[in-house]
Amino acid sequence: MPTLTTTSQTELDKISAIRTIDSEIQTLEELKKTISQESLTSALDMMQKASGRIIITGMGKSGHIGRKIAASLASTGTPSFFVHPAEASHGDLGMITEDDVVVAISNSGESRELLDILTYCKRFGISIISITKNPNSSLGKAGDIVLLLPNNGEACPLGLAPTSSTTATLVLGDILTIGLIERKGFSKEDFNDRHPGGKLGSILKHVSDLMHTGEEMPILEEHSNMQAVLLEMTSKRLGCVGFINHLGELTGILTDGDLRRCLSGDILNSLAIDLMTKNPKTISPDAMTAEALKLMHDKKITNLFVLKDKKPVGVIHIHDLLNNGVA
Repeated sequence: MPTLTTTSQTELDKISAIRTIDSEIQTLEELKKTISQESLTSALDMMQKASGRIIITGMGKSGHIGRKIAASLASTGTPSFFVHPAEASHGDLGMITEDDVVVAISNSGESRELLDILTYCKRFGISIISITKNPNSSLGKAGDIVLLLPNNGEACPLGLAPTSSTTATLVLGDILTIGLIERKGFSKEDFNDRHPGGKLGSILKHVSDLMHTGEEMPILEEHSNMQAVLLEMTSKRLGCVGFINHLGELTGILTDGDLRRCLSGDILNSLAIDLMTKNPKTISPDAMTAEALKLMHDKKITNLFVLKDKKPVGVIHIHDLLNNGVA
């Protein structure tokens, strides 16, 4: 008799995962084809020109996505926050002013909880950008601008749980966020100002935020003897010494590794200028810490002197970067 084979749970899970991914990709491909350039530009114009804030609202899963969109906008230079539709009906409508733009999200466009916000906006002439799959819905008709979501179902096998639709909404929110970033010329420095905490904040810090300065810098004149070099390296505990000429410009560096490689009986009779590595790798105080880490990694070094007008203003060690989460 032939042997019957059964599909394992692991195989079934993999099939389900691929089916879900394919369904959501299909929805994004549909969004890519159907997004209206005119409506998108009008929405970005309205958001960019707003003298107030961008208010995001939505119920249920649309609300969860809305919170992320509001957070992304706020962190990239567009003042924004989320207003819960149910709370709006109990006083939070007062958070919305005539200078604001409301972005209302509902896949079906018929979320009853949005009615009070929409009515309030119409009463006080507050602009509305509607995100929905149905332009003829209550939300679609209320919007001054409508950004349409694909209407090709959900990844959920029941066709009920918001899956593909929330993915499309999230991407549409990212489209608006990136569009405003590019229009405003939002920079890494601007981003850093809004992200001082966590790993991201560490990566976006400047070298000047972490470097050792003043008396902490191991610096000597380039004709110093090796006894002075050893004392400086030991006392400053950064594993290196930098050397300057009569103009105060950095001309070389010696590391503890360099010293081990050139140890000999008469090393104390040498001068720094005879043993130092000339024209060492350096970095600007305005450079990002992530840039400093990459340079150290690429050049296989552990220290960088920080120069301004060719003169050392600080030194940064790889441990300073790693201990601050720059990795």
